[in-house]
Amino acid sequence: MIKFDNVTKIYQPGTIVLQNISFEIKDGEFVSIVGKSGAGKTTLVHLILGLEIPTYGEIYFDGLNLNDASPAKIQEIRRRIGGIYQDYKLLPKKTVYENVAYILQVEGKNNEEIKREVPKVLETIGLKDKIDNFPDQLSGGEQQRLAVARALINHPDTIIADEPTGNLDPYNSYEVISLLQKLNQTGKTVILSTHDREIVNKLGKRVITLEGGKILRDEAAGRFII
Repeated sequence: MIKFDNVTKIYQPGTIVLQNISFEIKDGEFVSIVGKSGAGKTTLVHLILGLEIPTYGEIYFDGLNLNDASPAKIQEIRRRIGGIYQDYKLLPKKTVYENVAYILQVEGKNNEEIKREVPKVLETIGLKDKIDNFPDQLSGGEQQRLAVARALINHPDTIIADEPTGNLDPYNSYEVISLLQKLNQTGKTVILSTHDREIVNKLGKRVITLEGGKILRDEAAGRFII
């Protein structure tokens, strides 16, 4: 469970990015965060990940107050969150297999576990036949699916997708969103930050709309209305 309790984020005097934000996201929910550029979506995502700390207010992850958490505890929480981003964040000189394996290597996993887990996740996202390809040999949709594989390899409880379809055509956007829906159906919490009106309206899931750093609407079966 993720909870924001009267969270305000100020970067410098007079620049209030988020103001008195309060909401809860329950385990297993699919929530879209929408708003115009500058509405505060990226800052909100950074706060969940512990990359930023609130100026005022409290943020909780599974009951733990992130304001009071040690750096080690924050790292532990981040390992429970898979991040998917617009720019993919792939390693260009590593193959599909190596891009995913690298995440486990950083975590100190042994080779036997890596060889067992990486093919599984690549099969799940439909890239097992591209295992030896490099990122520049993949289409945009395939690159984003590889980014999804990297987010999934540590078996996170929560997926945060920050504008994951921003660089994709409608067909590949649909594939990525369908994959996120399937992950949600397995019990994972999915938080989608997006500008894509059509995707949000088709999902029919909860929508939190930000405007000027405040929550304008929070609807259980919402639509993209700005």
